[in-house]
Amino acid sequence: MSPGQLSRRGLLAGAGALVLALSLKPQGVQAAEKGFGADGMPHGWRDDPTLFVAIAPDGTVTVTCTRAEMGQGVRTSVALVIADELDADWAKVKVTQAHGDEERFGNQDTDGSRSLRHFFMPLRRAGAAARAMLVEAAAKQWNVPAGEVAAENHALVHAKSGRRIGFGEVAQAAASVPVPDRASVKLKDPSAFRYIGKGRVGLIDNVGITTGKAQYGLDTRVEGMLYAVVARPPVFGGKVKSFDEAAAMKVPGVVKVVTIDPPAPPYEFMPTGGVAVIARNTWAAIKGREALNPTFEDGPNASYDSDAYRAALEQAVRKPGKVVRQEGDVDAAMKKAVKRLEAEYYIPHLVQAPMEPPAATVRIAKDGAIEAWGCVQSPQAARDRIAKRLGVDPKTVTVNVTLLGGGFGRKSKPDYFVEAALCSKAMDGAPVKMTWTREDDLHHGYYHTVSVERLEAGLDDKGMPIAWLHRSAAPTIGSTFVAGAKEQIPIELGMGLVNVPFNIPNMRMENPPADAHVRIGWFRSVSNIPRAFAVQSFLDELAHMAGRDPKDYLLDVIGPARIIDPVKIGDAWNYGEDPSRYPYDTGRLRNVIEAVAQGAGWGRKVEKGRGLGIAAHYSFVTYTAAVAEVEVGPKGEVTVQRVDIAIDSGQQVNPERVRSQLEGAVVMGMGLALTAQITFKNGRAVQDNYDTYELTRINEAPKIINVHLVQGGSWDKPLGGVGEPGVPPVAPAIANAIFAATGRRIRQLPMRDKLSA
Repeated sequence: MSPGQLSRRGLLAGAGALVLALSLKPQGVQAAEKGFGADGMPHGWRDDPTLFVAIAPDGTVTVTCTRAEMGQGVRTSVALVIADELDADWAKVKVTQAHGDEERFGNQDTDGSRSLRHFFMPLRRAGAAARAMLVEAAAKQWNVPAGEVAAENHALVHAKSGRRIGFGEVAQAAASVPVPDRASVKLKDPSAFRYIGKGRVGLIDNVGITTGKAQYGLDTRVEGMLYAVVARPPVFGGKVKSFDEAAAMKVPGVVKVVTIDPPAPPYEFMPTGGVAVIARNTWAAIKGREALNPTFEDGPNASYDSDAYRAALEQAVRKPGKVVRQEGDVDAAMKKAVKRLEAEYYIPHLVQAPMEPPAATVRIAKDGAIEAWGCVQSPQAARDRIAKRLGVDPKTVTVNVTLLGGGFGRKSKPDYFVEAALCSKAMDGAPVKMTWTREDDLHHGYYHTVSVERLEAGLDDKGMPIAWLHRSAAPTIGSTFVAGAKEQIPIELGMGLVNVPFNIPNMRMENPPADAHVRIGWFRSVSNIPRAFAVQSFLDELAHMAGRDPKDYLLDVIGPARIIDPVKIGDAWNYGEDPSRYPYDTGRLRNVIEAVAQGAGWGRKVEKGRGLGIAAHYSFVTYTAAVAEVEVGPKGEVTVQRVDIAIDSGQQVNPERVRSQLEGAVVMGMGLALTAQITFKNGRAVQDNYDTYELTRINEAPKIINVHLVQGGSWDKPLGGVGEPGVPPVAPAIANAIFAATGRRIRQLPMRDKLSA
C-alpha cells in the first residue's frame, strides 16, 4: 500500500458487536530515511495509533485511548473526536485504556503536547470510517442507496421513508462491511460538528474522580500483594556500602530485604540501585527502611553544590561556546552600537513533584507472564525496561495504565516499574507494589536542568537591537542517555534559543559545555522555561532602556508578520514536525500578544505598588502570551492579582480543556517564578517535601485568570500543542510586572527570596 492509505486494517465481530481496528500510519517506511511522509510525520516514526472503536448491541460505543490520563483530559478529547465523526450520543460513549504495546497501539508516550496534535485527523478518520460502515449496513438492510442514509445522534436515518435504527441494532451487520479505503472516507464538514470545538462535554472520568472511585497507581490492589520501598543512594552515581538487614527484618510485617544493583552509566530509565524492603504493608516497609541504617559510597558527584555550580555556569557563559546559530556580524555590530546591555539569568533545578508520587505493582506468574499496573506516561517504555532488566521477551510483559495523579514528564521514566519487577522476582513472582514517598520523589528524580542564560544586545540610536548574543549553559537531557554528554541536544536548542524569531540583523547563539551531576529529565515545557524567562525579561529591560512601552517594543523586535523556515534559523528539530507544515509564523505570535494585551487592558492605570508585565513565547508549535498584574507589599511579599494568557494552537478541539490546561499552567508557572527550586549540598537534594519545595497554594493563586483563545487556521490545518506551551511566559510576565511595580529587576528564579532580602 502506498503512504496515505489505511493499512493493517481489520474487523472483528464478537457477541454481536462491531469492533473496528484501524491503523492509520503508513507502513513500509524505513527508520533510516530522513524527511517527512505524506501525513507530515517524520519517516520511521510510528506515532499514529491503532485505533479501536467498538459498538455493542445496546449501542454503547467504547473507544480505546492509547494515551495516559493525568488530568489533561485526553481520554475525553480522544473520545469526543471519534464520537463527533461517528455522530454518536455522548451519553452512550465510554473509554477503555490501552495497555502498553507499541506494536499494537503505536507510540503511547504521553508527552510533548502531541496527543491531539498528532491524532486529531486519525481519530476523525476512524470515527468517519465506522460511521460509513454503519450507514452501509443500514442501507443494505433497507435495500436503499447508502447515499440516502445518514447517521444522526446514535441512529441511522432514511429520510425518504422515515425509517430509523440504532447503532447497536446494526452493529453486527456492519461487522461484515469492508473497511473503507482511507481516500474514500468522507469527513464531516466542520459546520456539522456537535462536540468538536464546542466545549459541551465534561470529563468522561469526572464522576469517578470526584467520588473517589477512580483508580490511580497508588490504588492498585492485587490478591496476595506485598509492599516495598527502597533506600536509594542519596547522591547520583553512589552505591550502597552497608546496611543492617537484621534490624529491618525485626520490624513487624517486614518479609524480605533485597539489594538492587545499579546498571553501568548511563542509567537511562533504570533504577539507581539501593536496598528494597518488602513488607505486608507500606508502613512496615517504611519503618523497615528506617531500621536499615544504610551507608553509601557517594561516588563522583559527592561534592555537587548548587551555589558552586551556579558560579561555574556563570563563568562558562562569559566565554565563547559552541556556535549553534549565527547571522551577520555580531561583534562588528556591537562595536557600532549606541548603547549596550548585558544580563545573566539563573534558573535552578526543578522537579515535577506530581501530587501522586511514582507507584507501580508487578506480578510474575509461574508460566513467566509478567503483569504490571501503575501510573505511567510511557507504558511501552515500562514494558521494554522490565523485559530488559529481567532478561525476558517484552511480549511476556503486560503493563496496565491507571489514571495518573499528575505527571509533568516524571512518569515517562519507568525506573519504579523495574524496581517493582525486581522485588516481585525476589518474592518468587508474588505481586509487589513499589511506592515512592514524597521525599523519594524529590531526592531521586529526573530533574529539570539548572541553567545560566547570558544575553548581550547592542542598540541603535532609536533604541532597537542591531546585535544579539545569547549563551546558554545547562546540563543536557542527553546525559541521561549518553554518559558524559555536555552539550545540549537539538531538542533543547530548539526551545527558545536558536529559534527566536526576532527581526535583528546580527545574531549569535552559543552553547558552552556543562557537566551533569544529577539525572536530567524532561519537565513540563522543558528548556522553554529558562529561555522564555531570560529572553522575555531581557527584552523588557531593553524596552525600558529605550524608553519604550514593553508591549510595543516586543512587537517591534519581532518585526512584521512573516513565515520563517525553522531549518534556516538552525532549528532542525522543530518539535519533530515537518517545517513545511509547521513553519514559524510571526504573525500568529503578534496576534497572541495583541490579544492578551487587549484582554488584560494593557496600559491601564493600576494602584500604587502594582505593576503589569508582558511576555510571549513559542513552544510545541503553539504561540502564547501572558500579562501579569502583580502587587508587591512593603516587605517584598508578592501577590499575583491577575493573569491573562492567550494561546493560538490552531483550532481548539476541546475549548473547555484548553482553558483548564492554561489555568493550570498559570498556577504552575507562578510557583516556578516565586517559590519552587531544588538545591544540592554535598551531592544531596536539600528539599524534602512540599514545605520546602514550595508550589503555589490555593490561597496564593491569582484571584483572576483569563484565558483568551485565538484560533489560527481552519480545521484542515495542523494543530499545535496545548499542555505545555502555557508555562513559559508566566514567570517572565511576573518578573516584568514586579519591575513595573517596584523598579527592582530580578534575574533569577525563584524570585520571592530576592524580593524579601
